[in-house]
Amino acid sequence: MWRELRDELEGQGFELVTVALEIRGWEEARRWIEAAQPEHPSLLDAAHRLGDLYGIVNVPTGVWIDESGALVRPPEPAFPARPAFLDQPPPETATPRLREVMAEARKLKMDGERYSAALRDWVARGAQSRFALTAEEVGRRLGERSPDACLAAAHFELAQHLQRGGRPDLAIPHFKIAHRLQPANWAQKRQAWSLVDRTQSPNDVYATGWLEEVRALGASSYYPPLDL
Repeated sequence: MWRELRDELEGQGFELVTVALEIRGWEEARRWIEAAQPEHPSLLDAAHRLGDLYGIVNVPTGVWIDESGALVRPPEPAFPARPAFLDQPPPETATPRLREVMAEARKLKMDGERYSAALRDWVARGAQSRFALTAEEVGRRLGERSPDACLAAAHFELAQHLQRGGRPDLAIPHFKIAHRLQPANWAQKRQAWSLVDRTQSPNDVYATGWLEEVRALGASSYYPPLDL
């Protein structure tokens, strides 16, 4: 999806860069990147620094940065179109859990058409685009971090340090505290869940996984509505 949009806009100065948030490093991220076969720079953030700097709490998330390096739009759900796999039947080899996950994922709100139209307008019109926000508006939408969110970030960073140091037993309590303090940070949750179980299913460590928490929240609220 992104390849088609990039090809359409690159002649107008548009440059697409994607970043994987994955503390396990390239060995984990590479298989997804190679499967996608991107023709644009695909980077790795093994410390979730982008989450700290921009307030990214879910994926896929996009930010717009102009040629001067200024942030034009803060983090928001970034779909160029509806993912094709959501409208395809599960593979015959799919487990019952995967079938349930795919069924729930089909309920997520993904406003790709509006997002890609806004992106095209900005690439074509630059600062004159009505979708290019002022620095004041960007700051307002970014907002200030709450004390709980700041404390969650500290626990998540400590958990990462312990995980990389080979002490997952000590990391897990800090992952759990981060989840409790900032429950809307799905990037942190999914990272911690996947370290224990790639399917992000309930287990002896985490009582809930992606499917259970999305159902409890309501799939329509998983991504915030685009404010365009």
